[in-house]
Amino acid sequence: MILDAGTLALAPAVELLIGESEKLDLPGRLKTELFASIVELNTDTCDSVGKAHEALSQLRRAAARIAEEHGLRIAAAGSHPFSDPEQQQIASDPRYKEFVGFAGVSARRQGVSGLHVHVGMPSANACYATLEGVLPWLPLVLALSANSPFLAGRATGLASNRAEVLAQLPRAGAPPAFGSYKAWEAFVERLIGLGLADDYTRFWWDVRPHPRFGTLEIRMPDQPTSLGVTAGLTGLLQALCASVDNEEALPADRGDYAQNRWAALRFGARAELIHPDGSRLVRAPELARELLDLVAPAAEKLGTEGDLAALDPSTCEGERQLDIAGREDLEAVCADLVERTLG
Repeated sequence: MILDAGTLALAPAVELLIGESEKLDLPGRLKTELFASIVELNTDTCDSVGKAHEALSQLRRAAARIAEEHGLRIAAAGSHPFSDPEQQQIASDPRYKEFVGFAGVSARRQGVSGLHVHVGMPSANACYATLEGVLPWLPLVLALSANSPFLAGRATGLASNRAEVLAQLPRAGAPPAFGSYKAWEAFVERLIGLGLADDYTRFWWDVRPHPRFGTLEIRMPDQPTSLGVTAGLTGLLQALCASVDNEEALPADRGDYAQNRWAALRFGARAELIHPDGSRLVRAPELARELLDLVAPAAEKLGTEGDLAALDPSTCEGERQLDIAGREDLEAVCADLVERTLG
């Protein structure tokens, strides 16, 4: 999020940040998003979580330097604590204005940010099988990452206001159980042919194949403020992909997923979730420890045990926002986000 340095309100300055960033040699790029007060940071392809962490750190530092030189600040979180998303300026890219014309107020409510992790896949079929394998665990990832408790100056009562806002878009939540990559591809191509979308990236599911990159794109987490938590979630998702069966695409239970997604966005780390085997309710911290045990061998092989240690199964960053707001005010929450964004 791009903030005015004085008020800490959202400021529509993305084109300035991008223009200045293009003069720099960076391990990635700054890009526009729907709102002109949001800048998207994309790392280059990285062969380890550690390199992705360092690349993102460099991108954040560069964006912060540019912002500070122009009376601005940057802050990473799932939503801005007090600026009203419906009042924000839309970025100048024609595709965003077209999207707002199509989606209306549900588009103007999308003042939320997430962490998108791309994990390289050996084949299209392995990508789809991995999607089904990781899907039952993704609501837990949302619970651990919840970092958007405020909307337009009020506490929403949701740990992840972002997850609820995203669900207002067409083609959101869990993708249907297609059964195979070919069936996924046929569905996407049919809807594009019907004129409902112009590209598969207009399918805003929580997880989706990304064939141009050869990756499985996991879009579930709220945007972390801490770089350490960012690396921890990235390492967790990479290790989870390496820990599930990528040969047989057994469909995950979409009913359980919908229930768990709601519980995670409502309660965060205090959620009770249906266990992925469907047999019982489990508190999020207990299930998180089970997941960390499950992925531990893959994390050891990938060298990410240290990154996963940054994750605290008993809490989420949104609880810190609520605590500061209770003791001080929302401007103090924003100031804390600015400070912690660079680590």
